[in-house]
Amino acid sequence: MAGAALILVALSSTQTRPVVAAGQGPDPGALQVVRAAVESELAANNTDKSVWTYRDHDRTPGKDAVFQTIETPHGSLRRMLTLSGVPLNDVQTAAETRRIAEFVNNPSEQAKAHRNDQHDDAQARAMLQMLPDAFVWTIASQDADSTTLSFRPNPDFSPPDMQARVMGTMAGTMVIAKNGNRIRTLKGSLSKDVDIGWGLLGKLNQGGTFDVERRLVGGGHWQIAETHVHIGGHALLFHTIGQQEDEEKTEWKPSTEQTLADAARTLHAM
Repeated sequence: MAGAALILVALSSTQTRPVVAAGQGPDPGALQVVRAAVESELAANNTDKSVWTYRDHDRTPGKDAVFQTIETPHGSLRRMLTLSGVPLNDVQTAAETRRIAEFVNNPSEQAKAHRNDQHDDAQARAMLQMLPDAFVWTIASQDADSTTLSFRPNPDFSPPDMQARVMGTMAGTMVIAKNGNRIRTLKGSLSKDVDIGWGLLGKLNQGGTFDVERRLVGGGHWQIAETHVHIGGHALLFHTIGQQEDEEKTEWKPSTEQTLADAARTLHAM
């Protein structure tokens, strides 16, 4: 599953009620569906080397921007096209051009970006592998194309780290496409407050939501098309923590750029 920690970054704007009543054990049939989907995602992550170009609309409390992203076998570049719905002016465009050129000509920054991508991929794989055990699963509905599963925290799950602990408090739904056993949608919300450092260092608030939507973008390839994260909280000295972000990726096309320099030239011509 491409992208950063997908499992931590999703679930819808409403509290989801699992079908299984509290105290009931897992549904073996549902667990089998989840395990098959995890195996399919891990296999695809190991074999899918496709690269893409797409439009990326990213909204956070402090910024509303549209980018053009171009992936290459050696990394990706993106250029801001609009800010708050307005095309960049000459000064902003020049700044974007300089930023891209500096990155293309800086091997150490490229290596750092590559390490960050590898770290994100490793986290995503770890979270995927935890999915069957972190939750109690039940089949909510099925049709010819997909299976919808409900999940709630598994009281017997022992999270190995803070990220897994946050993940283990989620409750929601996951939709699996039957063609290929691929995860299409993952939605959920925090079923309770999550204390950080026994509450001394911070807290994530109950009810925070995430929603990750994936699409077939061509040639049997799945990509994250929408991510909506609205998780609030506070840290020591009342700093705000959590995440508030809505991101939509559209206009997917296979990328033909082989190097970062090629991608930079294409972005400059836009």
